[in-house]
Amino acid sequence: MPDIENPFRIGTRGSPLALAQAHETRDRLCAAFDLPSEAIEIVVIKTTGDAILDRPLKEIGGKGLFTREIEDDLLAGRIDIAVHSMKDMPVDQPGGLTLDCYLPREDVRDAFIAPAGGTLSGLAPGTKVGTSSLRRKAQLLNRRPDLEIVEFRGNVQTRLKKLEAGVAHCTFLAMAGLNRLGMSEVPATAIDISEMLPAVAQGAIGIERRGDDARATEILAALHHLETGQRLAAERAYLAALDGSCETPIAGLATLDGGTLTLRGEILRSDGSEALSDSRTGPIEDGVAIGRELAESLLARAGDGFFDWKTAS
Repeated sequence: MPDIENPFRIGTRGSPLALAQAHETRDRLCAAFDLPSEAIEIVVIKTTGDAILDRPLKEIGGKGLFTREIEDDLLAGRIDIAVHSMKDMPVDQPGGLTLDCYLPREDVRDAFIAPAGGTLSGLAPGTKVGTSSLRRKAQLLNRRPDLEIVEFRGNVQTRLKKLEAGVAHCTFLAMAGLNRLGMSEVPATAIDISEMLPAVAQGAIGIERRGDDARATEILAALHHLETGQRLAAERAYLAALDGSCETPIAGLATLDGGTLTLRGEILRSDGSEALSDSRTGPIEDGVAIGRELAESLLARAGDGFFDWKTAS
């Protein structure tokens, strides 16, 4: 077991939300093994995605920009595990790394943030809405093509400051992030999943390790939340079959009811001009197959050229 002289090192991004997730992981490890907090060291790693805030992710390399440096340090042995927001994680891990430990999932819904009040449906035509998410942008343009979308990257605090500065009238955040940060003062309204289906794996924290690290494997087994893992297995299989990236507006959510899993999915044209949705239900143990089947059904309906990035490649 780790101790004060030989601490277990958690790698994380340096944003307040990333640090909150790392601290939650540390607290759970300490509770599971009766360790002092000093036996778990949190190592902040700056990523390229955190350094470039003035351009959309699709222009600078996609989701991997939030994980690459952390995974390099993990492979090099400078950290023992890495804590990630799962909606930021590519579906493929670098060789030598394994991602099979998930903490209990938080609220999966998106939050509508409007300091001046009001609702999403009640926005006046031409209202500026800030978001950097292709999914949210496409969903919004599909439902409300009369609104103006402005680029809105940055962590939770940065986006709230942009609202205060008048860059946009309103924006979206994840309810999970607000809850983990304890930001009950933010004027947030949760959006029902029937109105805005969330990103794949939204609200989930994943913990990555080296595949050959027996100690980390044993330690993380005590933290793994089975139901979250079952849901994400279906969602990420669905995403992988769609070839999902930051250049594809994709939404997906798996829910459990006893031994039954239901997976809802939505794909959209990036300009919001068309949205296709469907769902599949089956035994939990068939989650991966359900994910692939749902993706294949949506792709068959979409036909060639549905995703702009495919026609451009």
